[in-house]
Amino acid sequence: MGKTKEKNNNDRLGFGKLLLWNSRAVSSAIVTLMLGFLMIYCTDTLKVPPAYISVILVASKILDGVTDMFAGFIVDRTRWGKARPYEIFIVAIWLCTWLLFSCPESFSMTAKLIWIFVMYALANSVCYTFLNANGTSYMVRAFKSGEIVKQTSYGSIITMLAAVIFNITFPALMGSIATSGAGWSRLVLMFAVPLAAIGLLRMLFVPEKYDVDMETPDAEKLKVSDIFKLIRVNKYILIIVLMTFVFNFVTNMGVVTYYYTYIVGNVGLMGITAAAQIIALPLALFFPKLIARFSTVKLMMFGFCVSAFGYFLNFIAGGNVAFLSVAAILWGAGTVPASMLIGLVVIECADFNEWKGNHRMEGTMSSLVGLGGKIGAAVGAAALGVLMSMSGYTGDTATMPSSAMTMIRLLFSIVPACLYVLVAFTLKGYTINKQIGQIREENEARRAERVRDGAGQV
Repeated sequence: MGKTKEKNNNDRLGFGKLLLWNSRAVSSAIVTLMLGFLMIYCTDTLKVPPAYISVILVASKILDGVTDMFAGFIVDRTRWGKARPYEIFIVAIWLCTWLLFSCPESFSMTAKLIWIFVMYALANSVCYTFLNANGTSYMVRAFKSGEIVKQTSYGSIITMLAAVIFNITFPALMGSIATSGAGWSRLVLMFAVPLAAIGLLRMLFVPEKYDVDMETPDAEKLKVSDIFKLIRVNKYILIIVLMTFVFNFVTNMGVVTYYYTYIVGNVGLMGITAAAQIIALPLALFFPKLIARFSTVKLMMFGFCVSAFGYFLNFIAGGNVAFLSVAAILWGAGTVPASMLIGLVVIECADFNEWKGNHRMEGTMSSLVGLGGKIGAAVGAAALGVLMSMSGYTGDTATMPSSAMTMIRLLFSIVPACLYVLVAFTLKGYTINKQIGQIREENEARRAERVRDGAGQV
């Protein structure tokens, strides 16, 4: 009985460790949200045409395509602490983000475009790439398998709460501080310094304790060709990449800022709808039981359908803040599984790789998912710029044509609703969950057999 009690205590996820682990998740989530304000900063403060920013964002993805393909590969081959050392990039990404929002207004248009491209590319193609690539690899080595679902589910509450607080405070501060280029720089710095420090906490205090590489004794021989083999053989990770692309396309268009500026008429009211989303936070407490009963992907599918309905309500709401708050609760709560539980499906795909006799490659798959997300984010922001330009957007309420107003409304309602229904349907092709129990049992049996064979040879 004593041993059973000790085992249960060891499996328990402490609140302190939960906070430490999610410190970097909070920091990286907020920097991602902040980049969602890039378009309106560039168009309304730097006076750069939105179509130009769209071109820059798409062009940066060419570099992303190179770095993402190899960042995960580098993490998978690392032997000096595996994934943990790459957490240092959280400091670099905040530095690049601050510089991105600190472009001198006196620069020529060409100089502004170069500045924006370089800083955005450094933040996304280098810093965020490694932070995304190491996350799942770090998690499976820092937690026992029984802790991972709890950590991911309960940790999502912390990250969501931080995101809600940011979405309340940043627009309010933006209205009073970000009234010039220098104001934007000062505002971003106010967040960058403390959040960079917070983001380092898990690297400093959460060690990698568990070895999950026993299934590949020759893991040091992982080859570049294995990346392409993974893409060819594991269709499930490609489904998740597509899901992440669509999700980030919608969430990173940045149209919500334009909606509250020109449709509602007060960008500061964004904080009210963000605060309403706090109501959905307790839902994450039920994720472990829901995942055990229905699977992670089914939870994501249901969530996308809920979000689609919420976005449809936006079209009906118009400028009614109360109605928009109800809609925000729905589309915000519905996207929580896809945004917070992505690591769980990456682990399932890694288990599938191992089951097929291949390298697990958590880092590489995380990079592929990250690449899908970043391309989606860039294409979403680019699409916003192109469509806004085509609709006649002027950046001035007095001269704004009705076509631009209609475009803003559609991009904040019907378009994301249709995309989310489509991605929910696509997830029906993800069927690992039907046999994940068997896959993991057979993987454990093979690992145990290798341990016995190794002991026998000694």
